[in-house]
Amino acid sequence: MDPRYFPKVLQAFPTDDFKVYVYFDDGSIKLFDAAPLLKLGEFRKLADPAVFKSAITVLNDTVAWDLTGTFDPTACLDLDPLVLYRCPSVPDPLK
Repeated sequence: MDPRYFPKVLQAFPTDDFKVYVYFDDGSIKLFDAAPLLKLGEFRKLADPAVFKSAITVLNDTVAWDLTGTFDPTACLDLDPLVLYRCPSVPDPLK
């Protein structure tokens, strides 16, 4: 990865098994396994697959879960885009 590049998430597509396909501005698609997060602090609120899938969004150029429904970036659970970018690359599941 070019050290000058800072990844920006454009889209996030959640699955039933707590994984997220993450689409980046450079055209790459990564697969993030969120299951281990569901045991940690506030992320436990995402253990219900319906909540996990319905609250996911993109805020501040990264994957986030908007549990309040207000799209307030300070009140969401979000992930570091650099961590997401280091996940395995995968083909587009929507094609």
